[in-house]
Amino acid sequence: MTRRGLLLASLPVLRAAAPKLTIQRLVTRKHTIGRRDYLFLEIETDAGITGLGEGSISGRVEIVEQAIQWFTPYLKGKDASGIEEHWNRNYYQLSRYRNGPVLMTALAAVDIALWDIAGKSLERPVWSLLGATTAPELRAYYSHWSHELAPRTPERLAQLAAETRAAGWTCVKWVLPKGGSEAERLERLTAEVAAVRKGGGPTLDIGLELWETFSARSALEFARAVAPFKPLFIEEPTWRETPGALGALARQSPVAVAGGEGLVSRYEFKQLLDSGGASIVQPDVIHCGGISEIRKIAALADVYGAEISPHMYYGPVAHVASLHSMAAVRNFLMQEWDAGMEPVFTPLTRGTFPKVERSHAALSSRPGLGIEMDWAEWQKRHPYTAQSLRPPGGR
Repeated sequence: MTRRGLLLASLPVLRAAAPKLTIQRLVTRKHTIGRRDYLFLEIETDAGITGLGEGSISGRVEIVEQAIQWFTPYLKGKDASGIEEHWNRNYYQLSRYRNGPVLMTALAAVDIALWDIAGKSLERPVWSLLGATTAPELRAYYSHWSHELAPRTPERLAQLAAETRAAGWTCVKWVLPKGGSEAERLERLTAEVAAVRKGGGPTLDIGLELWETFSARSALEFARAVAPFKPLFIEEPTWRETPGALGALARQSPVAVAGGEGLVSRYEFKQLLDSGGASIVQPDVIHCGGISEIRKIAALADVYGAEISPHMYYGPVAHVASLHSMAAVRNFLMQEWDAGMEPVFTPLTRGTFPKVERSHAALSSRPGLGIEMDWAEWQKRHPYTAQSLRPPGGR
């Protein structure tokens, strides 16, 4: 049989395996845990298959919710398949004012939910639709590590680092505290890094979240001060809006520069990569347009020789979607993992939230994203209490 004949013969099977599903309704749900707001999306179809997405964003979930509602008339009544076509229409055709974190987060929620529908309709996990052959175990690092430590002393940090390494984690990252003069802060933070290296030993990788709180000059001074302790990267040392300054810093820094959690499209990442401003890019799957776009960003970074280590701070759907998106990405380095939230998310997802063992997160072979939400438990334990209003952060 010719190749054409084989394809024609297989069409009925393919059609039967992928029935047409019509989008009927988009439902949003908001919840609050501590000072964090979470926004989830359900896309319902006429076949009873519902896709899960997430559009959480710090302090702006209500605005994203309105953006999702704005997308709704352009999705209702359409076939849920053709995810790329939906993405292109929603981004390029609906308005020339198409970008920004709010609209891209809303677009990501829709994109992730459509991927979940695709996997469920085909009875395949999303990772298999994205090119992986087996359920991957992806390296993850412990993010927001030591955030609750008090009193915060070098001795306590060293002890915690030793305990964390003994628990199987191979990399930790923490937000460097502010306060004091520039010289005082440099001395205090260098002592922290030294303590973590001493407690965690030579095999514990260290990521340092600088939180855009340094100038290009002071960031370089900091990088030189901590270089002897071999941190894996310094993250967003200065304003993300200044790729040229990040590039100049990266060319002089003895420590690799990472960044990109606030960049929301491949076009913005190209500017960062063109400037040489990051050798590790950190897009967030629910801010950069979803699974479809983060994979394009990964491929773009690969062309520049950069690795990808996706940012993560949000809910269980976002964590799982990010893992699926990285399942077959060649230049994947590590997934940021909000490990402190794992005990919270597990009962809210009927035990389907991935467990991290030996610093690796394992995806299941369940269809779609493979995660279930217990909305009754969400409402009982974490009702929405109003959009958080955070005070502006100083330098």
